[in-house]
Order: sequence, then C-alpha cells, then structure tokens
Amino acid sequence: MAARDGQAAAVNQLLDRHRESLRRLVDLRMDQMVKRRVDASDIVQDVLIEANRRMPGYLEEQKLPFHLWLRGLARDRMIDAHRRHRVASRRSVEREVPLATGGISGHSVLDLARQLNDPRNTPATAALQNELTEQFQKALDDLAETDREVVFMRHFEQLSNQEIAQALNLTEAAASMRYLRAVKRLKTVWRQGSPATDRTE
Repeated sequence: MAARDGQAAAVNQLLDRHRESLRRLVDLRMDQMVKRRVDASDIVQDVLIEANRRMPGYLEEQKLPFHLWLRGLARDRMIDAHRRHRVASRRSVEREVPLATGGISGHSVLDLARQLNDPRNTPATAALQNELTEQFQKALDDLAETDREVVFMRHFEQLSNQEIAQALNLTEAAASMRYLRAVKRLKTVWRQGSPATDRTE
C-alpha cells in the first residue's frame, strides 16, 4: 500500500477511514463517569495521532490486522483516561474497574441477556426485567476479565472468534471455549436470578 512507502497523505487517508469505527468503539466501551470529563472525539484524535507516530513499526511487523491494532491503541487510551479521571474523582486506585462494562447502557445489557437466552424465559414484567438486568450486569462484572472481554467483543463489537483470538493473543479454540463458558454462566444467572461466583481465570 502507499502508506508503506511513508506517504503522509496515504497514511492520513487510511487512518481517517477508521475514525468513525473508533468513535463507536470509544462510545461503547468508555466508562460513563469518565465520559463526563473526556470527550470521545479527543480520545479518538489521540489514538489517530499515536497510530500515525507508530505506523512505521506496525507496517514492519504487522502482528495484527490494522483494525485490531487500532482497537488496542484505543483501549489503552481509554484505560489511561479511566485511571486519571477516576483517581481525580477520589475513587479507589487499589482495584482497576473493568473497562468492558463501563459504557454499556442497561438497555444494551438487557438486549445481550435476551440474545443469550430463550425468549420463553424473558421476564413478563418491566419490574422483573429491571431486577434481572441488574443481576445480569453484576454477573458480567463478576466474570473473569478475559471471559468478559470475549463476550463484549463478540456481542457489542461484533468481532469474529478469529479476531477475538488475535486481539487477546489466544488460540481460536481457547477464545471459543472462554466464550462458551461465559455464556453458560450468564444464561444461568439470567434464568435463575443468582449472581455468577466462579471468577477463575
């Protein structure tokens, strides 16, 4: 590609094509409290600047597909923002709050629960739905970090199992096994209303 030859215009064009997908990713994954302090557009712009700076190294190695490489840069930026602004608001610095569920709305979590469950088991009333949605959210938070990440990458970022395996440095079989294990646990919570307790990696 022309970007490989170091042509600035080609590099900028390549990065610009991914701007909107990065914006959607940041909107989806960034913690709601951090969003009050940091504009998603600023995170995206920082990612594109960093990607431009590191492009020569990426083109030389290309260990990941380009969109997954950008995703990794974006996730690092969101984690940095989370640490800075959570600490600034005097929240705990001893335990890193998982990035995955921070920007997901309750409505989206309920949609995920329904995707993972037989429609016949959907609660009949709005009150029960809200209660179970809270339990389901807690179940997501209680998953092992990699399992939770696999679920969110599959259902919210719409990544394939192969892409998830590449992004998390897993084999495809391991990514698939983690996904199936996490889904089984979440289905149990949704159907029985009991929080997940197995946090093993």
